[in-house]
Amino acid sequence: MSGLESRPVIELPSPHREVLRAGPLEMVFEPFSANLRYVRLGDREVLRGIYGAVRDRNWGTVEPRVTILEKRVESVSFEIVFDAECARAEIDFAWRGSLTGSADGTVTFSMDGVVRSDFFRSRIGICVLHPARDCAGAAARVEHADGSVEEGSFPGSIAADQPFLDIGSVAHEVAPGVRAEVRFEGDVFEMEDQRNWTDASFKTYSTPLRIPFPVQVRKGDRVRQSVTLHIEGPAPVRSPRRAPADRLELRLGALGGNLPPIGLGLGEAYAADDDRGLRRLEALRPSHIAIDLHLNDPGWRDAWTRAWIAAGRTGCGIELRLFVDPSSWPELDLLRDETAFAAAPARLHRVLVFDEAAPCTREASARRVREALRAPGCPIGGGTNAYFAELNRGRPTGLDVVAWSVNPQVHAFDDASLVETFEGQAATVESARAIFGPVPLAVTPITLKPRFNPDATGAAAPADPGELPDDVDPRQATLFGAAWTLGSIAGLSLAGASSLTYYETFGWRGVLEHKEGSPLPAKFPSVPGGVFPLYHVLADVLELAGGRVAPVSTPEPLAACGLAIHRHGLLRVLVANLTAAPRRVLLDTSGWRTQGEARTRILDAGWAMNDPERFRSSAESAVVSRDARFELELGTHAVARIDLRCA
Repeated sequence: MSGLESRPVIELPSPHREVLRAGPLEMVFEPFSANLRYVRLGDREVLRGIYGAVRDRNWGTVEPRVTILEKRVESVSFEIVFDAECARAEIDFAWRGSLTGSADGTVTFSMDGVVRSDFFRSRIGICVLHPARDCAGAAARVEHADGSVEEGSFPGSIAADQPFLDIGSVAHEVAPGVRAEVRFEGDVFEMEDQRNWTDASFKTYSTPLRIPFPVQVRKGDRVRQSVTLHIEGPAPVRSPRRAPADRLELRLGALGGNLPPIGLGLGEAYAADDDRGLRRLEALRPSHIAIDLHLNDPGWRDAWTRAWIAAGRTGCGIELRLFVDPSSWPELDLLRDETAFAAAPARLHRVLVFDEAAPCTREASARRVREALRAPGCPIGGGTNAYFAELNRGRPTGLDVVAWSVNPQVHAFDDASLVETFEGQAATVESARAIFGPVPLAVTPITLKPRFNPDATGAAAPADPGELPDDVDPRQATLFGAAWTLGSIAGLSLAGASSLTYYETFGWRGVLEHKEGSPLPAKFPSVPGGVFPLYHVLADVLELAGGRVAPVSTPEPLAACGLAIHRHGLLRVLVANLTAAPRRVLLDTSGWRTQGEARTRILDAGWAMNDPERFRSSAESAVVSRDARFELELGTHAVARIDLRCA
């Protein structure tokens, strides 16, 4: 290999985390964010997290700059004191945090903060996350601020409204006869189902949503809150510390439904003159190209023609995301009569109608488009251009297809939080199925960052010169982006989504880099004219389009993920290391009648980005089965493809 071919994929550094213990409880503390995460009692996750949040007038999170002042950590207790400064634009808020854990299993997180400038905020306070995996559908005992007690349960399907209001404490069973109680002080708290935004948790927060926002705070205002977790019942024996697994075991499950069609957003960065890039896009064989068409935009005809030509060049269909308002109704006839659509309507896979001024599609709008286009066999659907939360609240009717978008960074931005959303993404599909019945479900688009803020109360500030736009994430071009893409496809496919649309074609929101390279290489490192690692994940999946899918389960779903696809006797298993640490992976395929040795390729080298054609045609390595088990070494965020023949 040449030096160019061996250049490694640039990965972003992983932050330091520290394991703490309070009696029988074990948890993870992040010194860089002052977040407490993954509070566990043995194998049971009690809380997903406790942290202090500062949200600006548009619900944007103002990240803290944390300084640890004191720290005492012992075998079954700890005490940490820190300062956190949250400053951005006009916002200046500082708070002193205290985190203590005692040998009886009591953990207290407190905030004492002062406002240092006048600004508008949507929320300032402590948030507590209960894990959806262990809590969904479970009984909960809620004590309200007036002392009354409510016996209820965490929602099973995703709740559109707050499950509990006016919370003084909430308790749930974490072991037979053992309850975990969380008590809140300093404000009025309530709970929301964060699966609406694909976070796999129930969040209890201060400042009820019934209070108008944003609210102006004045210099000198104080915020004092505390949260205490206490274990009630027979004192459980402290679980021994689990050593890091030397080998991560994954098990291949039984076949389920079909792999949904997967397409790409066209995007403004589509490069119609990049012949090599277009050949690579054609080789990817996406099901469709998605385009946003705003009929109140005078340039919509040019946008449509561009999409039509791109789909023809790529050899795929079109998902038309059509934005309408009353002023645009006359344009519908032009769309039908004056474009190539009239000549070849079969290329149009679906039309998704979105109202410019409404969070969800109005039935009358979908009907108007259906009548105007007169396209037999073409589904006319809609839903929301925003998050599942809007769809869950609006629940539109009269649609042939129901759609919503997904991204993993509505509330949190670190790698671990993004990985947690796989479960939440699947929950949106399962809940949509419960709401809408057999109607096809299209998740579109799926992006790493939010494209816009549907909850904004004011205009977003433009990106500073030399900084990436808010909707761009440098992890798009990393192995982590590839691993996350696999986990997302697995979660949504196994849950029963009917169609998926990922990312864009070219540029820093896409799957291919421009031949000129990144406009900001220091902020978004990439290979000029190359592909991003996630290109290969999509290629491996799309090569088996139309196949059936099977789950790849693991006792550590935040450490690894996988998906199996079976088609015409070929079983392809894709496995990703979701962590920054190299892992040995043992894949158990017992129960499958596999034949011969496995062929494997690991995506962890830079030359796959520089020369994707050579990488995809290169010789694969043989892996010998030991009692239907295959062992692999996976580096940081590496993705393995294992191909087997089976009956």
